[in-house]
Amino acid sequence: MVETEQKRSVLSQIFTRKMLICVFTGFSSGLPLYILISLIPAWLRSEQVDLATIGFFALTGLPYTWKFLWSPLLDRFIPPFLGRRRGWILISQLLLIVSLGLFGFLDPKTQGGLQLIAAAATLAAFFSATQDIVLDAYRREILSDRELGLGNSIHVNAYRIAGFVPGSLSLILADYLPWSTTFMITALFMLPGILMTLFLSYEPKIDLPPHRTLTDTFTKPFNEFFSRKGVISALGILSFIFLYKFGDSMATALITPFYLDMGFSKTNIGIVAKNASVWPMLLAAIAGGIIMLKIGINRALWLFGVVQIVTILGFA
Repeated sequence: MVETEQKRSVLSQIFTRKMLICVFTGFSSGLPLYILISLIPAWLRSEQVDLATIGFFALTGLPYTWKFLWSPLLDRFIPPFLGRRRGWILISQLLLIVSLGLFGFLDPKTQGGLQLIAAAATLAAFFSATQDIVLDAYRREILSDRELGLGNSIHVNAYRIAGFVPGSLSLILADYLPWSTTFMITALFMLPGILMTLFLSYEPKIDLPPHRTLTDTFTKPFNEFFSRKGVISALGILSFIFLYKFGDSMATALITPFYLDMGFSKTNIGIVAKNASVWPMLLAAIAGGIIMLKIGINRALWLFGVVQIVTILGFA
């Protein structure tokens, strides 16, 4: 009887409106990233773009690293509709569906085509990073401390599952449809997140001082950050943030072109390779959390950094 009640208690925590929101936030966050790091490199390589250029396309993901620079502005300014959180979520999602669909109108073979694609990718990354800022804030504000762990876990798993769309479905479609049509269809998968934002009736009440100046919102947090342990320490932290995933991002951008160069079809890659990578990522996310609790975040970061180097070298 006690065991049955405990199972009901767990299920009642999982199957709630808030946790359903976390599914949508995770999917909406993950989709644009996987389009940028998985689908676009496959498209460029299939159009005979050289590997060096594709590798440099990893730099278009820099807005994800530097999103803290404009995150204070999203607290300072409130859109005239839906509120501070839902308003910015909707704006970023609408800009994303347009910018992602824009790839369908670009051609890397035309003069200046690669430059336009790089600019569009950077723009999409900026909108995606902006969406992540607001979705993370929204999720934190609607979840209690007790619900936060479960909510974040559901968000991350939905984030990973979103990778099946550009990393599997879209690659299979690209074997049968033009790339322009494939990008249009893939961009439409942003619609569930947009509908979620429109139909949500809950906007968190945020107790922020009224009439804050731009200095209060933007300058003071950075002054506090750089004065906390000194400029050198702050620059070291920023360098660590910038470089930690840089090699992994470049390897991820090159892995699908690597499969294509080995002679695998886009359908094979979509069915086999992406399925083989997503499920270990889901399990590793759980294992990584357990390891971090056991040995601490600092040791875990260095350990995972070494593992990251070893796995990337494995492809060599």
